[in-house]
Amino acid sequence: MPVFVVHEHHAKNLHYDLRLEMNGVLKSWAVPKGPTLSPKDKRLAVLVEDHPLEYADFEGIIPEGSYGAGTVLIWDKGSYRLLQGSFESGNIEVFMEGEILKGTFVLTKLKGKKNEWLLIKKKDEYADYGFETKPRLQPKKKNH
Repeated sequence: MPVFVVHEHHAKNLHYDLRLEMNGVLKSWAVPKGPTLSPKDKRLAVLVEDHPLEYADFEGIIPEGSYGAGTVLIWDKGSYRLLQGSFESGNIEVFMEGEILKGTFVLTKLKGKKNEWLLIKKKDEYADYGFETKPRLQPKKKNH
C-alpha cells in the first residue's frame, strides 16, 4: 500500500506538509493549520512541488539560507488506500491508516485556483469533533 506522511515544519511559520505517495513521488501540500480529524474543519492545502519517496522518512534541520529552512519532524505516517478520484481530476478520496490520522479524507481542488485545495475529514467512526492539531515540538518562547 502507498505511504503518506505529515511533516511538522518549523520554517518561518509553523505549518504541516501532507505527502501522498503517487506515481513514484510524494505529492505534497502545505497545510498551514495542519490536518484535523474534525469533519467541521476544512483545511486549506496548498499544492507544492513533488518530493522524492525517500523524503517520507526525513526528519532533521534544513539549514538557514536553504528553501524551507527550519526543523522538520514526522507528525504522522502510515499507509493509505485510494478510494476514488485522482490527482488529475482534482478530487481524491483516501482512507488513511496512521498513528493520528485514521479514516476517510478528501482532497479537493478549489475551482479557479492554481494550487489551492481543501483537505476535509469525512464523517466516519474515526471523526473527532474536538480534535486539535498540536505540534510535537513546542515553539521556543521569545524573550521580552
